[in-house]
Amino acid sequence: MYSTVKTAVLSGIEAIPVCVEVDISTGMPVFDMVGNITSEVREAKERVKTALHNYNVILPAKRVTINLSPADVRKNGTGFDIPIAVAILKALGIINCDIDEYMFVGELNLSGDVLPVKGILPIVFDETQSGRSKKFVVPWKNYNEAKLVPDAQIIGIKTLGDLIAILNGDKLPDIVEPACESKKDHLHYPDFKDVNGQQLLKRACETAASGMHNILLVGPPGAGKTMIAERMPSILPPLTEDEKLEVSKVYSVCGLLDNENVLLDNRPFRSPHYSVTQTALIGGGLKIMPGEISLAHKGVLFLDELVEFKGGIIDLLRAPMEDGHIRLSRGNRSIIYPADFLLFAAMNPCNCGYYPDMQRCRCTEPTLRRYFERISQPMLDRIDICVEAAAVKFDQIIDNSKNETSEQIRCRVMTCHEIQKERYKNENFSYNSGITNDKLKYYCFLGKNELSYMENMYDRLGLTARTYHKILRVARTIADMENEDNIHVRHLNEAICYRSINEKFWGSCNK
Repeated sequence: MYSTVKTAVLSGIEAIPVCVEVDISTGMPVFDMVGNITSEVREAKERVKTALHNYNVILPAKRVTINLSPADVRKNGTGFDIPIAVAILKALGIINCDIDEYMFVGELNLSGDVLPVKGILPIVFDETQSGRSKKFVVPWKNYNEAKLVPDAQIIGIKTLGDLIAILNGDKLPDIVEPACESKKDHLHYPDFKDVNGQQLLKRACETAASGMHNILLVGPPGAGKTMIAERMPSILPPLTEDEKLEVSKVYSVCGLLDNENVLLDNRPFRSPHYSVTQTALIGGGLKIMPGEISLAHKGVLFLDELVEFKGGIIDLLRAPMEDGHIRLSRGNRSIIYPADFLLFAAMNPCNCGYYPDMQRCRCTEPTLRRYFERISQPMLDRIDICVEAAAVKFDQIIDNSKNETSEQIRCRVMTCHEIQKERYKNENFSYNSGITNDKLKYYCFLGKNELSYMENMYDRLGLTARTYHKILRVARTIADMENEDNIHVRHLNEAICYRSINEKFWGSCNK
């Protein structure tokens, strides 16, 4: 007696098809599982045997061999319980329908109840897109998540008995269509109208959002750095349909999608504490799970108290900030997770928080040098906008008459994004921050006056080639904000102001 069932295993956020083969033959009564499997997959043997027994399905005293192919792919997770059970039932003749067009995923408990699993969304999406499967049997609590994929036919099941009844033609209407409807995830981020004063910071944040530039705020405690960072997602444009699905895939792999509230409409905002570990920040571990940078994909990664992060951990962000993804390798496995985020960092100007106010600052010159050296120059070079957050004056605290709402700022940002998407429609990047060096002369063309101005500034400020390119990208964004086709001197001047903080706090070592 032999049968096969289709299922899949995740590699990052990509699904790899797996075939579950079951052979029941004469021989010593054993239950063997092979196919490069982890211990949690091997434990499916006991769960499936007990669940079948509790539904009066007694395995014959024969040799039962289960193979999960291909053997060169490592199998992990608990989603193989249902496909193994179905393959056994098919081999025993208890299920008599054609199951070749179905794909099965799900975990069983000992009583035969079907439990939800992680990663249903990317599995259903990839298998549907590839054309390998159109019909899926998934746990009841994963139904709404699976239904996010257009054209996929989803059956949600609660128990092993429901599964047998459905496959044998005794369909249960309330099993196929859960009573609840999929809801959208509507979060309400704090509004910029609550931020009094700090017009320079607001302008810098709008510029960063308009071109998707990384930004760093340096200022004393109480200047509003965290308050502004928390409002950054409120001025970013809504996610596109493709971006919603892409972000939701990452959250599905982490098991963070709620079956009653599965569609992630809002751009993520992640704010890990500075005590975060390397694995939690960039991902990894035994199962190679996504980290905070992947959970912030297409959103904002806020790193408060930047200099307090453990030594070297911040520099791990350099490659993802440029590539938009992170490659994690463990042994012979290599997994890629998306990590295209806008970095919003904040820090105090010194240990006591009051530099360069030498009447209040208690830090010595060596202390200041050690403090600033915690942020490496290569990391600083990857931050497009660096702004000083000055202390807020009393009259600014009580005056909110001129505050713009996040919606007003967001409308301008969206207009700027549309300009860039039209301009870069034939490129592999969509925003000014992503302009490659070989395209800078074309998209950031400087006239005679602008070129002369930048030549003067380059020598006067001791800029590096990388810093010069950053200034051009930010100036291109500022020009777009004014709906200007060409970059002018005033745009370059403002972009340079967003880099002048380097000299003040990091000095000549960061030129």
